[in-house]
Amino acid sequence: MRKGIVIGASSGLGKEVAKLLIADGYKLGIAARRTEPLEDLKALTPDKVEVQAIDVTSDDAPHALEQLIEKVGGMDLFFYAAGVGSQNMELEPEIELNTVNTNGMGFTRMIGAAYRYMAEHGGGHIAAISSIAGTKGLGAAPSYSATKAMQNTYIQALEQQANMRGLNITFTDLRPGFVATPLLGDNPQYPMLLKPEKVASEMVRAIKNRRHAWVIDWRWRIATALWRRIPRPLWRKLKIR
Repeated sequence: MRKGIVIGASSGLGKEVAKLLIADGYKLGIAARRTEPLEDLKALTPDKVEVQAIDVTSDDAPHALEQLIEKVGGMDLFFYAAGVGSQNMELEPEIELNTVNTNGMGFTRMIGAAYRYMAEHGGGHIAAISSIAGTKGLGAAPSYSATKAMQNTYIQALEQQANMRGLNITFTDLRPGFVATPLLGDNPQYPMLLKPEKVASEMVRAIKNRRHAWVIDWRWRIATALWRRIPRPLWRKLKIR
C-alpha cells in the first residue's frame, strides 16, 4: 500500500486532495493545526487514515511529522497544502509578517523535514501547492506573492540538489489560480475562480504524471505566460487585485 502525508488537510485543497488519495488506495497521514476536521475525515475510512496536530510555524513541527510518518508506517508521497494569504493594500505589518512566517518559515521547515526523511529512506515524491501569485509581484498582496515566488524557487533548488546528490526524490510544484476555498470564498472580485474539486483532481493527475511545475488550469497557464512577458515599467502601472 502506498503511504502519503498531507499537511493542511483540514479544509480547502488539502482536504480535497486527501479524499482523492484515500480513494486511490493510499494509507494517509493527515495533519493541520485543528484536529477536529481531520477526525471527521478519518471517520470515513478509519483503517486508512492517521491524524496528527501540526502547526507548521512551530519549532517542533518536524518532530510531529516524524510521529505521523511512524503512525502511517512510512512516506512515499508528501503533499503540502498549508498556507495563508490575504490582500494588504495598507501594508499592515501583522499580516505581512504572519504570511512570511507561515508561507516562508513554515514551508521551509516542513519541506526540508520531508526532504531529509526521503534522503535517508530511499526517496519519494514531494508535492506542494504554491500559487500563480509567485509569477510577478502583486501590489495587492506583497508578502503573499513574494513568499509564493520563494516557494517556486526553493522547490526548483531542491530538485537540482537532489539530482546533484543522486537522490531518488521527485518534486511537483502546483500553482493554482484563484480557487473558491475558505481562503477566498466565492468572491466575484477574483477572475476565473476555480472549483476546489476540479483543482484537486488536476493536482492528483499532475502528481501521477510527475509534473515538475504545473499551473492550474489552462486559462491560468495562458494568463501567467502573458504576465511573464509584461515589461516591468508597464507592470507597475497595472491595477491587479
